[in-house]
Amino acid sequence: MGLFQEIEKRNQDRNRPLADRMRPRSIDEFVGQEEFLGEGKLLRRMLNAKQITSVIFYGPPGTGKTTLARLIADHVQGRFVQLNAADCGVKEVRQVIDEARDHSAHDGMRTVLFLDEMHHFNRTQQDILLPHVENGTIVLVGATTQNPFFAINAPLVSRSQIFAFKPHTIEDIVKLLRRAISDPERGFGRRKITASDDAIAHWATTSDGDARRALTALDIAVSSFPANQPIVIDQQVAEDSIQRKAVVYDKTGDEHYDVASAFIKSMRGSDPDAAVYWLARMIEAGEDPRFIARRIVIFASEDVGCADSMGLVVAMAAAKAVEFVGLPEAQLNLSHAVIYLATAPKSNASAQAIWKSLDDVRHQRTQPVPKHLRDSHYGGAKKLGHGEGYQSPHQHAPGELDQTYLSVPVKYYHPTTHGHEAEISKRMQGFNKNTGRS
Repeated sequence: MGLFQEIEKRNQDRNRPLADRMRPRSIDEFVGQEEFLGEGKLLRRMLNAKQITSVIFYGPPGTGKTTLARLIADHVQGRFVQLNAADCGVKEVRQVIDEARDHSAHDGMRTVLFLDEMHHFNRTQQDILLPHVENGTIVLVGATTQNPFFAINAPLVSRSQIFAFKPHTIEDIVKLLRRAISDPERGFGRRKITASDDAIAHWATTSDGDARRALTALDIAVSSFPANQPIVIDQQVAEDSIQRKAVVYDKTGDEHYDVASAFIKSMRGSDPDAAVYWLARMIEAGEDPRFIARRIVIFASEDVGCADSMGLVVAMAAAKAVEFVGLPEAQLNLSHAVIYLATAPKSNASAQAIWKSLDDVRHQRTQPVPKHLRDSHYGGAKKLGHGEGYQSPHQHAPGELDQTYLSVPVKYYHPTTHGHEAEISKRMQGFNKNTGRS
């Protein structure tokens, strides 16, 4: 490399964002994902044996998917090609495959194709990759933020090892930030920087496990100080450089369903603190408040039911308030309903009753309406025996009347002993005792 080329390269490196400059240069430098990359774990063993097969990296942004793909290519001494599925098509993929075939034949070098945002490829585009993954023309490293079992073709998933990336821990982010501050070649080791533990901790927390976001905040903080002067980064500087954190939440993907699931299960588990936290996550991420209100109304009958029938009244009032008041104030109504339902006694007996009866209606022989229950208010009904023998409960004491309402009696509703349903259970036991029902 000539002098001018070296100068150009130094200038280019100097202008690259810190997050890009600090990408690890070896597997040993890589931070995080210990579950599959730690010593003795599956991916580490594959790399050590240089027997890498096609893999799919799945996880949120800033967790090292692109970096690890590059390191894999270097580790197996392969040729690295990167494409982004959001801005390329079949033509570019075919060109990479043709070049990979040529390199394999002429110099024996394997081609590692890193396909970022793989979920943007439609089914037909993904199918083009399949035969070349099978015959080893390319080693595919696909990356996606969406669940591959939904976003990627099943045949491609079955031929790939899936590794689920998790957000970096706070300790991981702290380690990466301290490394960037002290590294004299790629980081800020040549500058006099003092960064308080509080500042580092703030970045590590508010970045939500996204290493790129944390390093970008450090980059902004350092660049806000004049050159050749000591830099002191306290918590205020840290807060200014990262601003408000972006809530990781895809309203059409896994995060939407996962947070909604945690929300419902926290209410079902009678944990108001967890329930209101997941409510806040959805509100802050811009979730449609009507979606939240619908889930609350459903929950009131499915999981609280007759144990506290006021739960449905409260839930419907909150749903009405969402339409009438709107956000941000409607967050108060939603929180009110969520906390009420989370702390209410629970019973899904009424839900189980309708589910079981629907199953019988769909799959068992249809029960005819007993003659004494049939409509007798038309001419000729009595000749058919309709209504004959029917007795009005209003003419009898509660539980005194022994009258069936199904041709073949079936018990669908089994009240619990929770909340008001305990009273219902006692009442029904009285009915059954007097009438001889089971």
